[in-house]
Amino acid sequence: MSRQLLPVLLLLLLLGASSLWGQEQGPESPSEEPPEEEIPEEDGILVLSRHTLGLALRKHPGLLVEFYAPWCGHCKALAPEYSKAAALLAAASVAVTLAKVDGPAQLELAEEFGVTEYPTLKFFRHGNRTHPEEYTGPREAERMVEWLRRRVGPSATRLEDEAGTQALIDARDLVVVGFFQDLQDEDVATFLALARDALDMTFGLTDRPQLFQHFGLTKDTVVLFKKFDEGRADFPVDEELGLDLGDLSRFLVTHSMRLVTEFNSQTSPKIFAARILNHLLLFLNQSLAAHRELLAGFGEAAPRFRGQVLFVVVDVAAENEHVLKYFGLKAEAAPALRLVNIETTKKYAPVDGDPVTAASVTAFCHAVLNGQVKPYLLSQEVPPDWDQQPVKTLVGKNFEQVAFDETKNVFVKFYAPWCTHCKEMAPAWEALAEKYKDHEDIIIAELDATANELDAFAVHGFPTLKYFPAGPGRKVIEYKSTRDLETLSKFLDNGGELPTEEPLEELAPPSPEPPTNSTVGSKEEL
Repeated sequence: MSRQLLPVLLLLLLLGASSLWGQEQGPESPSEEPPEEEIPEEDGILVLSRHTLGLALRKHPGLLVEFYAPWCGHCKALAPEYSKAAALLAAASVAVTLAKVDGPAQLELAEEFGVTEYPTLKFFRHGNRTHPEEYTGPREAERMVEWLRRRVGPSATRLEDEAGTQALIDARDLVVVGFFQDLQDEDVATFLALARDALDMTFGLTDRPQLFQHFGLTKDTVVLFKKFDEGRADFPVDEELGLDLGDLSRFLVTHSMRLVTEFNSQTSPKIFAARILNHLLLFLNQSLAAHRELLAGFGEAAPRFRGQVLFVVVDVAAENEHVLKYFGLKAEAAPALRLVNIETTKKYAPVDGDPVTAASVTAFCHAVLNGQVKPYLLSQEVPPDWDQQPVKTLVGKNFEQVAFDETKNVFVKFYAPWCTHCKEMAPAWEALAEKYKDHEDIIIAELDATANELDAFAVHGFPTLKYFPAGPGRKVIEYKSTRDLETLSKFLDNGGELPTEEPLEELAPPSPEPPTNSTVGSKEEL
């Protein structure tokens, strides 16, 4: 073969090899990419995995993702509302898609987004995977949709004329309008940020001089229009400090409440969210004309205490037994006034027994606020056989005498009848009492902390275990270890301490007292 043919042959070989390599790499070429994985759906909700979350974020500019667990009761309760919300979003053409992730099955995703309880919901905007917004809104379909709508669209309606403004005010019970001379001012951003989350109110804003004049305003003001009580409440913007989000929020919450609110399942969430610590309750029977006549005087006293005391009416003829029990009342006691500070849980009752009038209600509120009335404590009556069983029964009226007996070592379980943890430890507590029933210096007891209140301290979680050692000084030791017979016994035998070599197991925290209104929004820990 001549040397002149060698370059030609080498070129042909290279071309052949290049062709072969091209065939082998064909599937990876851009023109032959495999189709993207299809994302499955259930009831209009995307079912995501670690393989499909990225695709979903690319496809959907607004994505709300629920991390759930198949065994989670709160997730099951949320499921129908979540599906309904997906349908409402689609029908209204809101640019948000709902999705869900099985947390236990997709641990990598759960860990990536710091999921520690179920359900956890996170809202992703424009494919941003690193900074989703934690969803802390309501769990009812319509309100979920409104929360999302205010995230992807305007949270307030731009108002241009009197007719449009009046139509907005007439359409809802609570309408908030921001009157701003400059819509580029940072106060407007504060106003719109509040509007995103205040779902119970409808928001509008304007910079039109004729609207300032029509509503009698000369400077920037946020106005709450309402179809009850005063009809309108104004919040002028501080010219030097600007609009403070916290101050405006408190103003709107305070003035959006009726001066007198009737307690029921619909109003209780608003009552406890009002951030007014003192609640004055009038217990009456709405079916009795003589009781209904008291409402006029009760309501007459309310305006001067707006923001300080929330006036609430409780109908004893309705399903409000739990409220009566909380105050230690029976329906026959109506009409009756009670005041409670929901932060300290201290309860107050009028001492003079005067009839309910505007004057007597006003005097009672002033007396409590000025510290002139002592709180009262709930207590059941002492059972005749309170000390006949291995576990002694304590109530408010005999607690001090028994627990602080200087000759006894007293171990007390403070429980709630509904508490699951309390029920689980009951056999161990009974066994402990049986074991030490012949020790004259040891008392094992229990107290229903939902029906008995103590002056010495408040009980906030259940079960709470406290040990009161013999001797002077009213010493109290809280027990925080495992609730089994062996460990409880070691604690007693060691004089209210666990031996130093005893390892302490981490316990689930005591169950807090349940809120007056339970919602689907509760979560279950992992």
